Amino acid sequence: MANEITSIGFVGLGIMGYPMAKNLAEAGHPLTVHNRTHEKAARFADETDAAATESLAELASASDVIITMLPGPPEVEETISGDGGLISGAKDGTLIVDMSTSSPPLAKKLAERAAGSGVSMLDAPVSGGDVGAIESTLSIMVGGESSDFERARPIFEVMGKTVTHVGESGAGQIVKAANQIVVALVIEAVSEALVLGEKGGVEPEKILDVLGGGLAANKVMEVKREKFLTGDFEAGGKVKFHHKDLGIALETARQFGVALPATALADQLFASLIAKGREDLDHSALITLVRDMSGG
Repeated sequence: MANEITSIGFVGLGIMGYPMAKNLAEAGHPLTVHNRTHEKAARFADETDAAATESLAELASASDVIITMLPGPPEVEETISGDGGLISGAKDGTLIVDMSTSSPPLAKKLAERAAGSGVSMLDAPVSGGDVGAIESTLSIMVGGESSDFERARPIFEVMGKTVTHVGESGAGQIVKAANQIVVALVIEAVSEALVLGEKGGVEPEKILDVLGGGLAANKVMEVKREKFLTGDFEAGGKVKFHHKDLGIALETARQFGVALPATALADQLFASLIAKGREDLDHSALITLVRDMSGG
């Protein structure tokens, strides 16, 4: 990692944001944190040497680089460019890095707004779930100027294992949409395979062992194995957020004239989970819907 220690502001201490910010604090970065629920920010400050603030403007003025990790596009836009948001409070030359899963057009729009105020911006969504956030093994896909990417690279390397500059502003969000398509469809495929095995009297552990040793092996099955087997769907990636992500993918596909038929089906399956009150479960809970459709 570079010798320079950068003062960082971190907004959004959820399932992903909390461990990501903690890794930055443990790496020695002066940190100022903000969360919608201030109690969580105060708890983070008690556990680390970070400062907690309820003011986005105060956080912005104290930071060289600001990271946001928020639920979705509305929160991202309001936090970054709304009244009293980060752009309005940031110093000239500040770099804002949005690591939320948001929309490609919004990423471009916010980068343009930031540039108009002397602020740089990257869209840098992540993959790897809560486990990747805790273990600093996230895959980080980054859109924006190459010089800004190089400036942020040492920070990314604290939080992630695979750090890739994928193109101009918005490109990070496009790659994340692609990632979420694959993850959703793999979860759906593994769910179908396991329910088929269950109905046929084969132990699910044996199915996963065999699939994991052949062409069907995949990271999703490896990371979600215990959830599939135990039925403990405590959220690492919530159903409602993956449904949101697939909506972004479908909207982006419509803009580019791309057909995503399997993604549309997965989107509806997640919508069905939400209708059944399972929106806060881990997205691997999709297997419960396949079981429902198969008679329990």
